[in-house]
Order: sequence, then structure tokens, then C-alpha cells
Amino acid sequence: MTHEQQAVAARGKPSYGEVADVLTDRIRTGLLRAGERMPTQEQLAAEFGIERRTVRQALELLRDAGLITEGGKGAPARVSVPPPRDAEETPRTTAAALGPRLVEAFEAPNVRVDAICLTTETLNQALAEPLRRVQAREIATPESVRVRVLVPAHDVKLAFPRPAEGAVDDDKVHRHWQVRRDGHGRGLLLSLEALATRGIDVEVTLRTLPFTPPVKLYLLNGAEALFAYYNVHERTERIAGTDTRIFDALGSDSTLFPFESGGGRRDQAFVAQSQTWFDSLWGTLAADVVFDG
Repeated sequence: MTHEQQAVAARGKPSYGEVADVLTDRIRTGLLRAGERMPTQEQLAAEFGIERRTVRQALELLRDAGLITEGGKGAPARVSVPPPRDAEETPRTTAAALGPRLVEAFEAPNVRVDAICLTTETLNQALAEPLRRVQAREIATPESVRVRVLVPAHDVKLAFPRPAEGAVDDDKVHRHWQVRRDGHGRGLLLSLEALATRGIDVEVTLRTLPFTPPVKLYLLNGAEALFAYYNVHERTERIAGTDTRIFDALGSDSTLFPFESGGGRRDQAFVAQSQTWFDSLWGTLAADVVFDG
């Protein structure tokens, strides 16, 4: 007897909704593969100890969700073959991919965003559109918005950005980054806290890490993880009035890989482990942010 069957037996006869949930999970996790025939109504009725009428109601829910297709006369349904992932779901640069994902996240009644990044510049830019839509009432007003962000501490000796030439003053490069971190951090707090004027329960918290994050991570509503590597390059930056060669990473140009909790076992595990990693850093190494000046 499977864990699912044991749970069903412990509760007594399941409803058609509970049966649909079990079958949906089997499809999502690949136990029932795309294109495969579903078990017959008779088989499902025997497995769950229910009437065939309850089975038909459960299958109707799966059909409405697009998870199964109609079988021929007397034949069981088949698991739907998912359409090819479109450009919106394939890896793209952070600047292009994060905005639409945040718009979708803000359509939930309770919005939760966790992020690890070098500064909040890209996050600020991506939040502009969902915040505009909320203020303009183009999407339903969420009941709550919870945002937690981890950035490097101001006194950390960063791996990047850093001077690419020995003659360059490292303090000037660090100070340049810190001004950007603080400016974007304050902007994030102000833009999100403005949602409170709409009656939304808003909580925005920035905390710091004692190291340079080699990757950036965005967790949306506990159901999606967006992950990107920071690729370090040598480039020229105007610092204190001087063109300066530095090693740095442009977060907006990083390739963002999406993982969804409903996208299969690997995606589900990645989302769960990413959330665990974030929470572990937040609850141990993270410290209160200090804004200079």
C-alpha cells in the first residue's frame, strides 16, 4: 500500500477533490507520464475505495485543469502532453525575466518575495511595474506584501567589485559600491512602504551578509525560485571622477533560471532547498543593515 493509499484509508472514503489532488500530484511528479493512459475508472474506484461516479467527478477536475485529455469511446483518458515552454519560461537575462514574474507574484492575495543580491538595483527596476499596477488598481490589491532582502554588509571586503589595477585605491571602489547599495536599498524601502497607503499590510526588511554572494536568488511566494550566477568581468566604471578599471558583475545581464514548485520533482526540490538556504542565512549570519549617513 502506498503512502497515498494509507493516508486515504486513514481518512475513510476520499472526496472527488481529494482524489483529483492525488492524481494531480502523480502527474506533476511524473508518476503518470505525459501521453500515458490513465488508469481506468474501475481501477481507480477499486484503489481509492469509492464509487465510479466519484472517480468521474475527479477526472472532470483534471480535464478542466488541462491535465488529461478525453479518451475515445470506452477508452481511458490520457495524461496531456504539455506544450513547449515559450520564451517567457526559458532562461533569459535577469532584467528581462524578473519583471513579468513579479507581476504574476503580485496577483496573489499574500505576496512574499525573498532575495539575495549584491545591491537591490535590478529588484527595484523589476518591481516598478507590479507596484504601478497595484497603485493604478489594474490588478487586485494584495492583502499583504512581505519582502526580505539580503545584501553584503558595508564593512565586508568584497570579492567584486574590486580594482583591476594595483594602483587603484580599493577604498574608492568599495565606497562607490556602498553608495549604490545604500541608495537602492533606501529606494526599495520607500517604494514598497508606499503600498501601505492602499491599506496593504506591508513589511520590508533588509539585512546583511558577511560575504559576497556569488549568485543572485529570488524566491516568489514560496512557489518559485529564480537563480542566476554573477559573471565577473573587467570593465571601466566612472568612480570619483576617474575612469577606473574594475572587476565587477552586471546583475541585470545575468541569465536567470526559473524553477517552479509545480514543475516536477527537481524543480520542487530546488525551490524547497533554495528557501531553506535563504531562511538559514536569514536566521544565523544575517545582521541588521547599516546605511551610511
